[in-house]
Amino acid sequence: MKNLKLDGMIPAAILPMTSDYRPVYSSFARYVEWLIEENAVAIAVNMDTGEGPQLTTDERKRVIETAIETARGRVAILAGVTGATTEGAIEQARVCQEAGADGVVVFPNAGFRNDPLDPRIPYSYHKAIADATDLPMVLFQLAPIFGGVNYTREALLKMLEIPQVVGLKEASFDAQYFAYTRDTIDLSGRDITLLTGNDRFITESILLGATGGLLGFGAIGCGMIAQMLSCAAAGDFKAVMELRPRLQAFAMAIYADPMLDYRARCKAALAHVGVIDRSETYVRLPLLTTGEEEYEELGQALVAAGMLELVH
Repeated sequence: MKNLKLDGMIPAAILPMTSDYRPVYSSFARYVEWLIEENAVAIAVNMDTGEGPQLTTDERKRVIETAIETARGRVAILAGVTGATTEGAIEQARVCQEAGADGVVVFPNAGFRNDPLDPRIPYSYHKAIADATDLPMVLFQLAPIFGGVNYTREALLKMLEIPQVVGLKEASFDAQYFAYTRDTIDLSGRDITLLTGNDRFITESILLGATGGLLGFGAIGCGMIAQMLSCAAAGDFKAVMELRPRLQAFAMAIYADPMLDYRARCKAALAHVGVIDRSETYVRLPLLTTGEEEYEELGQALVAAGMLELVH
């Protein structure tokens, strides 16, 4: 099993698309290069931000291959794994391995919404994926608004027994549950990297113990979060708090209600800073592409965040 460096910023990458919803892999490669320059320690592809669940198998594979070819070993490439069934998730994970991914981020399955959740269900699902590929695995606790589940302590401790599990993305969007999850990891006795996925309280989750971030906001705000995590790692919490107003205000512009529009907003913001073209900011239906009024508002948010001098 590969060793992964997860402490630091791991952006969940977007996938540029044209008006006919075709991925633009050449632009995606340039975007991956930009994320590396923005101090990403790894890049997560085929996540919700990159519309992974809406892509075909061939598209997901090509996304991974493009990211790996661009990164050339400078950063790890993690790939999202979803599946309606355990067999489907295993198949996706094997595609990730064949394409050369360094690790997988496993989305919660719809079956995990069973209430109460029998810990054997998520354990057997993740264990089957781990046994099929032996890739390092990041667990994913995802807020119900995004179609996920907040794991019970019993279920999470059982999953943390799987040797391939090296990290956990905590995206409950609930500060109290974040702390509960951090304490659960401590109880496991394992060296698990806690990654914040809480775009609406990034600073607070870092202060609560996250040593890395795997964030949709990182698709555009990678450099800002990387700087904050670096300050926290150095124990400079005064600098962390000084960075907070600018970073969190911009994150809230991306994660305004309705939150699921954040994918389109990330693409629009990246067009503003010239990383992708405005014609490549489409998202697959049924979600909608950012309109002109919101596009201009995002430009103003970029100015306020110090990422853009002039709105163009």
